[in-house]
Amino acid sequence: MCNTERFSEYAVSANRQSIAPKAIHRRGRGYGRLPGRSAWGMLLLLVGFAFTGNAATITTGIDEEARLPYWHVQDEGASIRLVQRLPDQTRAFFMARGFSADQAELIAQSCVFQTVFKNISNESRPSPIRYTLRDWTVRRNGVTGTLKTRADWAAQWEALNVSQAARIAFEWSLFPTQQTYQPGDYNWGMSIFQLPPGTSFELDLSWTQYGETRGVRIQDIQCAADTGPEPGDR
Repeated sequence: MCNTERFSEYAVSANRQSIAPKAIHRRGRGYGRLPGRSAWGMLLLLVGFAFTGNAATITTGIDEEARLPYWHVQDEGASIRLVQRLPDQTRAFFMARGFSADQAELIAQSCVFQTVFKNISNESRPSPIRYTLRDWTVRRNGVTGTLKTRADWAAQWEALNVSQAARIAFEWSLFPTQQTYQPGDYNWGMSIFQLPPGTSFELDLSWTQYGETRGVRIQDIQCAADTGPEPGDR
């Protein structure tokens, strides 16, 4: 089992013990086993396309712990990291939590990333940060789309008669649809981009901090390819 699997399992376990439908991690508790630095340094350093003129930086490389590609945005007060998840990881993770092979396949074929969002303004100018995934835009071949959120999936799982226990595990595994973090807070979970494995796309990220909307466009993000068995072979 790879380390990104353990991140998600920890998040599910921690969140099930929480009364509120979120698990914000506070400064001072340590970041635990979050996706780490690149195993071989930064592959690329860019100045991001900023919606408000702020000079966000974008780096990409191979995540040290997941051993898979990552894309990382860092602004004055925000740090956002997307790490590929293999379709096979996603299949195994959700089948172990009560989903059938066909149900898990719906998720595995939808381009899943592990997302880590930190409010790092405690290191400079402290300020709360707020985001909503519904404001993030996926761009591919001139067509725009959105991420598939917890609410979007909930209706589908109900129609497919997925068990309540499996639905709860799924909900806690996903990155929260919207959240406010105080300086030093952070969270992580799976983000689902509704694209086939192996697809390249652009992503417009946005968040609110310092009394303004900030954002950046990440180019050439790559969904993990599907190297697993054909459906009939499982």
